[in-house]
Amino acid sequence: MQLFLEPIDVWLFRDGKPFDATSDHRASSLFPPYPSVIQGVIRSHQLVLQGVNLNDPQAIAEAVGTSEDVKDLRLRGPFIAQWDGKQFRRYFPVPADMTPTDSGYVQLKLVQPNPKTLLTSCPTPALLFSSVEPTKRLPGQWLDEPTLWQALRGEMVVGVESQELFAREAYFGIKRQDHLGITERSYLYEAEFIRPRKHVGLYVEISGYPDWPAQGVLRIGGEGRGARYQVLDNLPALPKPPAQLGQRFKVYFATPTYFQNGWLPAREDWSDFFDGNVTLMAAAFNRYESVGGYDWAKNRHKAAYRYVPAGSVYYFETSGTTTLKEHVLQSGAISDAGAQIGFGQIFLQEV
Repeated sequence: MQLFLEPIDVWLFRDGKPFDATSDHRASSLFPPYPSVIQGVIRSHQLVLQGVNLNDPQAIAEAVGTSEDVKDLRLRGPFIAQWDGKQFRRYFPVPADMTPTDSGYVQLKLVQPNPKTLLTSCPTPALLFSSVEPTKRLPGQWLDEPTLWQALRGEMVVGVESQELFAREAYFGIKRQDHLGITERSYLYEAEFIRPRKHVGLYVEISGYPDWPAQGVLRIGGEGRGARYQVLDNLPALPKPPAQLGQRFKVYFATPTYFQNGWLPAREDWSDFFDGNVTLMAAAFNRYESVGGYDWAKNRHKAAYRYVPAGSVYYFETSGTTTLKEHVLQSGAISDAGAQIGFGQIFLQEV
């Protein structure tokens, strides 16, 4: 099932930092939100559609599972998308192995350093090198799907600025005493909301639940803001990775991914994800992201963990026949945790 979500009002999607009256005065918004946010949205609306008593924890667990076990639910996404009823586009972060120039983004070159002249403590056998004079990397740049594949093939591309897809709006508030309805001193806060442009919203693929009504309304994100959803038909699904891998290929992460060892998985030989011998040649990624959240069932903040951000690129080399594990083929994801709800979604490209 393919869903397109459009805002009824502005949206609020928090990052992993706790936010209450005493911890911080400003709440920033992420767009697109983390997959963990969308899985909560989908599971909550599934409860509404099934008419489950929301005051019955056992009935909720039987219907949609728990935060640790979401049962049969499988997600891919969410991704920024634009849909006007005729033309459909999905948008993705610029790959981290691209460097900005005055003409556009160009791909870094994979080079193997000479240990006599370059770093000898490099954690990978190769480095990514810029053969052109780079400029400052512009924040908030996106590529539509055809342009993303051009970038993964090494072609120069031009990004779409965030302002063309969504706006950020700041709203101020102050804490009030609920029983008196009066404000408290020194509790002024600012919350940043997302206002998608016309026909811009979120795209997500879902399996494991019965088909929903063709369209409807649901609650999403902070403050339970509203969204209209539409079930899409006859649109191309997200590409699944190929089973057979070439001698050299790179993995592009379309959503954040969790690795137990920071930027490396629990098994650093990557045997949890590949059948065969693979060597990580180089990697490009931006600053880590802290992914946490709030557990409403237990009324407490979830532990926050560091994730490799979306847009990261890992270069691999193989020896002999190498294939992807079956669970990677099914989920389209490489991650030590959260693959079934959308973390670690990958695109593969031979190099």
